[in-house]
Amino acid sequence: MTDPVRDQRQSVETTMAGEQPRADQESPVPAYSWYALGVLFLVYLVNFIDRQILSILANDIKADLGLDDADLGFLYGTAFAIFYALFGIPLGHLADRWSRTRLLGLGLLLWSAMTALSGFARNGATLALARVGVGVGEATASPCAYSLIADWFPQRMRGTALGIYSAGLFLGSGLSLLIGGAVVQGWNAAFPVNPPMELAGWQVAFLAAGAPGLLLALLVFSLREPVRGGTDGIPVDAAALPVSPWAIFAVQLQRIVPPFTVFGAARRGPMALLANLAGAGAMALLAWGLGRITGNPGQFWFVALGCYAVWSWAVSLRHDEPAAFALTCANRPFMAITLAYAGVCFVGYTVTYWAAPYAERVFMLGKAQLGWLLGAPAAAGGFIGVLTGGRLADYLQQRRADGRLLVVLAGVLGPVPLVLIGYGSSSLTVFLICSLLLQIVTSSALSAAAAASQALVPPQMRGTATAIFFLGTTLIGLAFGPFTAGYVSEVTGNLALGVIGNLAIVPLALAALIIGMRSYATAVARVASRATVAGDTLTSG
Repeated sequence: MTDPVRDQRQSVETTMAGEQPRADQESPVPAYSWYALGVLFLVYLVNFIDRQILSILANDIKADLGLDDADLGFLYGTAFAIFYALFGIPLGHLADRWSRTRLLGLGLLLWSAMTALSGFARNGATLALARVGVGVGEATASPCAYSLIADWFPQRMRGTALGIYSAGLFLGSGLSLLIGGAVVQGWNAAFPVNPPMELAGWQVAFLAAGAPGLLLALLVFSLREPVRGGTDGIPVDAAALPVSPWAIFAVQLQRIVPPFTVFGAARRGPMALLANLAGAGAMALLAWGLGRITGNPGQFWFVALGCYAVWSWAVSLRHDEPAAFALTCANRPFMAITLAYAGVCFVGYTVTYWAAPYAERVFMLGKAQLGWLLGAPAAAGGFIGVLTGGRLADYLQQRRADGRLLVVLAGVLGPVPLVLIGYGSSSLTVFLICSLLLQIVTSSALSAAAAASQALVPPQMRGTATAIFFLGTTLIGLAFGPFTAGYVSEVTGNLALGVIGNLAIVPLALAALIIGMRSYATAVARVASRATVAGDTLTSG
């Protein structure tokens, strides 16, 4: 019987050890690559309309379902983020071994359907379940898209290409406010009493947000699959990939989805089983204690589940696939970039989610006003920031090995004065200007961090590396950023204080980035030269 995990490790080592000619990096990018990138841009736009629309609907949902600000932060962040992170790893592995266009199309169908089903939620629990489904579906998006873009565009253009793709994130976020505000205001005006099917305006907005993705999936299924590693001159022979990618997917699910994680640990021996159970017990005890202290047990049980699952997976990966572990989890600059960008997201997700509820409460703006005054500028600011950041990252990368990380540095430090001024001011104009600039600054770091991390792994591991990269954004940035601000708001009665308090993450993100910059050049050189076998870690320590 063949071992799919062993076969995959041998495939990685064979490709890493082999010296092959690089593709012509100066040749023009084919027109089809730009077309395919446009489709991926639309996918990411729909992705973030579905994810972000909860922001404009937050106050209505809070009133109708009897929730508080901490509950809203949980729904937007934790309920989505934990399962997004949990399934991102096995789906990233599947993206490295199966058709990325098919996987992305299936994921798009799932998250669009679950967004639409959110419109039928009657309480916080059912809405949370729908958000879990959205998270699982959206976990396919970036591992597939990042890997596809790397095979459609040469190294010299990847920061720009990833910037264009990532612009969908910010346009989608902005459009979600415009769409949600228009739908809610129009529906409530048309049906002030006895609405059809007893649906409130916020419920209809979810239905409207989910529908386009169901049609867009047909376009995604029609995309042609590129050759893996072709643009890098190290094409991965399809015959070298595992015959049964779904068998590997099943193995990955067993590694990361409780309670199968316990069985996986038992197969590695009694000491591994004991360590796994001890880790699960410690996390459960911590979750119980924090839940009791804060009065928000759901938040910490979800986080404990996610942390335990990811920890179990990392231990299993180190034991079963040391080459893959060395290239990702033990790769110092890779993990440093992941943590630094997680800090950017901790602040970024906080202001992206809470800006609309804050402006609605403090400045008494209506839904349509929120869409135009916050949504439209957010879309424009994010678009400008991510494209400018991508181009600047590519420009700096041509001049110094860690040039892209300088753009990430701006994303770490730039939000500090803007949050302090915007959420400390009583002027609507000042708040709106700072919100626009926050979108530009935080969005500029995304394509730079993504391109920098992709340069640290071989082509057949880009889907997995992307999933790990987004673990930081979800388990740290999304799972804790919005919730922490909401919790502080409930405790103090001051939402502005909650948002400002989240700047405490900045020193930690800065420290991680400095560590990454110190070893980044050496790590990239090792990958580019293929001078080491896959079992050799890419750290400089």
